[in-house]
Amino acid sequence: MPITGPLALCPVSQEEFAELDYQVMRVAFECQNQLGRLCDEAIYQNDLTVRLTAAGLSAVKEVPVTVTHGDFAKIYSLDLVVANVGIYELKTALGLAGVHEAQLLNYLFLCGAQHGKLVNFRPAQVESRFINTTLTQIERRQFAVELEAWQERDRTDQSFRENLLAILQDWGCWLDLELYTEALIHFAGGEGKVVQRLALTRGNARLGSQCFHLINPETAFRVTALTEGISNYEPHLRSLLRLSPLRTLQWVNLGRQKVQLVSLTK
Repeated sequence: MPITGPLALCPVSQEEFAELDYQVMRVAFECQNQLGRLCDEAIYQNDLTVRLTAAGLSAVKEVPVTVTHGDFAKIYSLDLVVANVGIYELKTALGLAGVHEAQLLNYLFLCGAQHGKLVNFRPAQVESRFINTTLTQIERRQFAVELEAWQERDRTDQSFRENLLAILQDWGCWLDLELYTEALIHFAGGEGKVVQRLALTRGNARLGSQCFHLINPETAFRVTALTEGISNYEPHLRSLLRLSPLRTLQWVNLGRQKVQLVSLTK
């Protein structure tokens, strides 16, 4: 299996998860009331685990989830799994943000779960947010591939495309964008070979250097997950390509049910 973990989460309805969450949040408020709001995240994680266990709810912290494809592997760590049902992601941030929602949603997709919650201990009062999904692992693997604007100059472009599509068939779409990028870097030769800083110039003016992910010395790739504004994004990629010494920028947009592969060339 490409995605594995030590726990098999039990499916529950939203109402059942809400009943569990009522107990969890009561304990979370107790944590902040006694510890204050200035502790590190790990302190709240430990305290919450101890309190939930004492209250008769099984609570497992730092639950590993391993994602593999071929000889590539990445391990994620879930902050807290309660009653073998709910995934809780704990934060000590000024406020919850979209990046936190995306992180927990990624965990739900990886585990095939539907319900989770963000809990932030830093504000004056514990801040929390439900994160839910009805998307199944089967649905995440149902996507169309658009290759009309894709060009391959040599074997490196072909290998990149083949690796990308194999990864998507294995994992499906909707996962953390960085996960796909790290895997593609791995299969293109590893970070030392692929991740390079290239000089950017405008006319005769040297502007500095910027990091690119290289498929070969003349070709870089970029992965996005845009669901709207795709046509507005392309001109900016072309501007970046013009400033660089590259010949081609291979653009992959993982747009949920539609995967677009576009070759931008000088």
